Amino acid sequence: MHHGYPTETLARFLKARDWDVQKAYKMLIDCLQWRIQNEIDNILSKPIIPADLYRAVRDSQLVGLSGYSKEGLPVIAIGVGLSTYDKASVNYYVQSHIQMNEYRDRVVLPAATQKYGKHISTCLKVLDMTGLKLSALNQIKLLTTISTIDDLNYPEKTETYYIVNAPYIFSACWKAVKPLLQERTKRKIQVLQGCGRDELLKVMDYSSLPHFCRKEGSGSSRSRSNGIIDNCFSLDHSYHQQLYNYIRHQANLIESGRPIKQGSVHVEFPDPDPEDTKIAKTIESEFQRLADQNGICNSLNGLKVNGD
Repeated sequence: MHHGYPTETLARFLKARDWDVQKAYKMLIDCLQWRIQNEIDNILSKPIIPADLYRAVRDSQLVGLSGYSKEGLPVIAIGVGLSTYDKASVNYYVQSHIQMNEYRDRVVLPAATQKYGKHISTCLKVLDMTGLKLSALNQIKLLTTISTIDDLNYPEKTETYYIVNAPYIFSACWKAVKPLLQERTKRKIQVLQGCGRDELLKVMDYSSLPHFCRKEGSGSSRSRSNGIIDNCFSLDHSYHQQLYNYIRHQANLIESGRPIKQGSVHVEFPDPDPEDTKIAKTIESEFQRLADQNGICNSLNGLKVNGD
């Protein structure tokens, strides 16, 4: 779990609990139990198959690695507004998210540490709000589940969150949610103007900019440069190809030639933190207010986390 850096790992848990030793200890023990009970150490040997299903997951859960900052931190791009989470069951999306977390921690960060000659244990995240609509409320339960898994089991892995291409609906929600966040979290979040290109170029080279940040109004559409896939969300992007091949290879090592079983990994969903629940409720009420304001009648059935 600590990949040769136990002190730094303990510091992450302490930081996540504001240096309260007893709370940090409980958080660490709970995390270890969660990993054991859900066999997280083996999750990178359980591919989502067939490949068409995995492509559907990638097309509806927009996440990718676009490059590295000037300090060597991986730049994770997330298409918040255009992710639909409607092509597979909730368990597949949670499995995919945890696999990307584990691949980041076991492969991407150690490789960055070796390349840049210093310990790198965090990343930057660029969140694209292009296309954010009121219908996103249907995904709030799934997003809360994923956020809770990250908060409890992968604490302090993100250095800074950059918000780009923010429409009015995000701005309205941000005003309501921001006062509820801890100061430590608020300091990590930067809402940039437009696509954020100029600000992001201060911390990363142009080649590492996510495709939706490269020019105003570019959005999260697919783009190609000299025939090379430039969209880091796409399964055809080198990052996802390497990740998927890595998982298939690990599966083949364990199965020893036997057919790889199809089916999602069922991970126990932790109870959300009361503060996270409060934030989710605030977002829900703000979305509803905006819907009423626009005269929109939404039937919000939510998204069941059991995948039904």
